[in-house]
Amino acid sequence: MQAIFPILTVNEQMKRATQIRLVPSTALAAILAFAVFLASASAAPAQATRFLGSISAINGNTLTVKTQSGETHQVTVPADAAIKRVEPGAHDLSAAVSITLGDLAVGDRVLVRVNPNSTGNPPAADQVIAIKAADVAQKQQQEREDWQQNGVGGLVKSVDAAGGVIVIASGAGVAAKTITVRTAPSTILKRYAPDSVSFDQAQPAPISAIQPGDQLRAKGDKNADGTEITANEIVSGTFKNLSGIITSIDTAGSTVSIKDLASKRPYTIHIVSDTQIRKLPEQMAQMLAVRLKGAGGSRRESGQGSAQAPARYYGQGAAGNGRRAGGDPQQFLSRIPAIQLSDLQKGQAIMVVATNGTTDVNAIVLLSGVEPLLEAPAASDLLSSWSMGSGDAGAAGQQ
Repeated sequence: MQAIFPILTVNEQMKRATQIRLVPSTALAAILAFAVFLASASAAPAQATRFLGSISAINGNTLTVKTQSGETHQVTVPADAAIKRVEPGAHDLSAAVSITLGDLAVGDRVLVRVNPNSTGNPPAADQVIAIKAADVAQKQQQEREDWQQNGVGGLVKSVDAAGGVIVIASGAGVAAKTITVRTAPSTILKRYAPDSVSFDQAQPAPISAIQPGDQLRAKGDKNADGTEITANEIVSGTFKNLSGIITSIDTAGSTVSIKDLASKRPYTIHIVSDTQIRKLPEQMAQMLAVRLKGAGGSRRESGQGSAQAPARYYGQGAAGNGRRAGGDPQQFLSRIPAIQLSDLQKGQAIMVVATNGTTDVNAIVLLSGVEPLLEAPAASDLLSSWSMGSGDAGAAGQQ
């Protein structure tokens, strides 16, 4: 299974996608499903070839399939070929449904087995097993909502590996709180690869791999006030929180350079396919700055003379009747407008969560329009859990 893992990854952009973003168990389930199919086919003749990827074109009865490694294969699908559709998460073909070539679409993930006796060019397939892109997207949405409702996230404060207990600091400013994360032998523990921003590339890792300062998200059963959770799934990683003024932008090279305000070190920030780039509206930035500074007297609470962020940033039921919205500021961030690298300008202030490099890092989240936040010390923790697959990035949603 390890040898085919990179090929089997389901791109987080298939919501969309993910970002975000990919959804954790959906991607894993798809991988397991295809792995089982491959294993079950091992009894076939040695000369039979197989490949996995996404359909990039359909021309008559010819499929063009592109693997994640970038290889392109063409295959014809004769009328007698077996075409099966499986749901994301299937572990075998017992529930597979027969479909026709016309049911396939660009974007679907397929495992193609080439007929070993085929002499044509392109060769003919004798079996196509498909996971529909629409099914993956629907499953991702369901699981994203599960993480939103049953998930917590923040920065790791302490780890008791023997006792299976992790303490994290979640939120920022007046919304900051400490959460105790309890694990069990059945808890799924995964860790991001050092240079990856994709959940699909996260690998199983013991609780001892989690260190103070890491970012962590957990999903499971929470108590009433959200200060304790018994986790059934955890993902963690070591990331950098950076903030500073843009000193240069290389649009062609997809990089942004800044001087980090905390360390005073220059960083080259690489914008990759999974990077989320967003811009805080001015009113929202001012409102967040007030909250993160711990301000908010009765005058601001009533909305008099204060900058009110539009209700759409708070979510359903969070604002209204003259009351200021409550909740964690991280909840607002998934509703911030997305922008492009070309929208950034030299001299702008940005906040970035990135992979843990020395001076060259890959951005996970890049947030502009943050000038008011740089005056609030608690702002450095604002992105600590949102960066890990929340919002459009997919997997682990907001608390």
